[in-house]
Parts: sequence; structure tokens; C-alpha cells
Amino acid sequence: MKAKTFDRKFDAGEKVTEYLDLKKARRVGTEAKRVNVDFPAWMVDSLDREARRLGVTRQSLIKLWLADKLGQPAVAGKR
Repeated sequence: MKAKTFDRKFDAGEKVTEYLDLKKARRVGTEAKRVNVDFPAWMVDSLDREARRLGVTRQSLIKLWLADKLGQPAVAGKR
């Protein structure tokens, strides 16, 4: 299907998901980029305690807090 036809169907409110390969779909701007940050031991201990209390991983806690501080929604399931 040509993009113009797809756009027309979408704009008309027709269902277009049958034309998409959802297994390959990705949200724009959510690509993972690895960074290394050194924290003092006391901070890691505090992070671990809070992560255990909430039942999440340290990494998830850090991502949630940073996303909250930056005013962006956290993306679940990303590394």
C-alpha cells in the first residue's frame, strides 16, 4: 500500500493496524543509550533500600526518578 493511501485511511478513522508489522514497531526517541555513573556507596545503599521497598530494580528506580525530574514519561521494559 502506498503511503498516501495509508494516510488517507488513517485520517478517515479507518483501522490501519492490519497493514503494519507491529513486531517491528518502535516508539521514536526510546532507543537505549548506555551511560556510566559513579555513585558514593551510601547512595547506592539508599537506592537499593528504596528499590526493595518498592519492589523494583535499582535501575528502574533511577530511571523513574530521572524521568519524573525531567518531566518525561518513563518507558517500561527498556534497558
